[in-house]
Amino acid sequence: MPSPPTRPLRRSLLFMPGDSTRKIEKAVELNADSIIADLEDGVALSQKQVARQTVVASFQRLDFGPTERLIRMNPVSTPLWEDDLSQTILAHPDGYVLPKTESAAQVQRVSQRLAELEASHGLPVGSIRLLPLVETALGVVKAAEIASADSRLDALLFGAEDLAGDMGARRSREGWEILYARSAVVTAAAAYGLPASDTVYIDLADTEGLAAECRFVRGLGFSGKLAIHPRQVDVINSAFSSTDGEIAQARRLIDAFESQQAAGRGVFEMDGKMIDMPIVLAARKVVAAGRRGRGD
Repeated sequence: MPSPPTRPLRRSLLFMPGDSTRKIEKAVELNADSIIADLEDGVALSQKQVARQTVVASFQRLDFGPTERLIRMNPVSTPLWEDDLSQTILAHPDGYVLPKTESAAQVQRVSQRLAELEASHGLPVGSIRLLPLVETALGVVKAAEIASADSRLDALLFGAEDLAGDMGARRSREGWEILYARSAVVTAAAAYGLPASDTVYIDLADTEGLAAECRFVRGLGFSGKLAIHPRQVDVINSAFSSTDGEIAQARRLIDAFESQQAAGRGVFEMDGKMIDMPIVLAARKVVAAGRRGRGD
């Protein structure tokens, strides 16, 4: 099975209910890097079929430009997921979000069914991406297994609200109750070369709190965040983009490192700090993120 296409920029991933044509149309006008048409929690059980049809019609009709088009299917633990795939494959989405993923076997089951559907619809087999959403206690425990499950995987997503309910934890502004899970997901993703996107921020009016949380999880290693309202998109994009100052400092550090290497020195001091290869690698990631954020 071939590898999926080049990984897109995913700072903001915006959920929109799949049964609302108006909201999907609105999402296309925003600056979200990815739009996730939701067939799961955002859609009532009685509206699942309507949502599938709405997503297909919207994806076929609307011009999303560079925005990634994703569909959140229903969990593999339910009887709904196969119809989600077989009916929405007509929309030719870029990928599917797998909610409440708890094992490699679940990912592989979806991948196998996708391969059959791609072949039957004349699509390149393996071209549709999978983004597992880790949001249960078992999913967190199995995060590494999930991250290495299949070549279609293009990111890990973290969901704290369902996880807190599963654990019986109380969500707090500080987020100490989910810190271990956050760290486990982003570490598992990094171990297998995947980016990780953080959970939604449910206080829609608190843009300052959202920005602060974005900065915190970026420091943990996350490269993006899930969004549930249009007003969150620009805040998230800004927080996960390298500033001109950050890029300039990173380039200065890289230039200094290359000069030191040419002089035969591996470790050196710069601005009162010891600089070695891990710090240089981090600087290179800052520069690369800046280029991608500007479309270079």
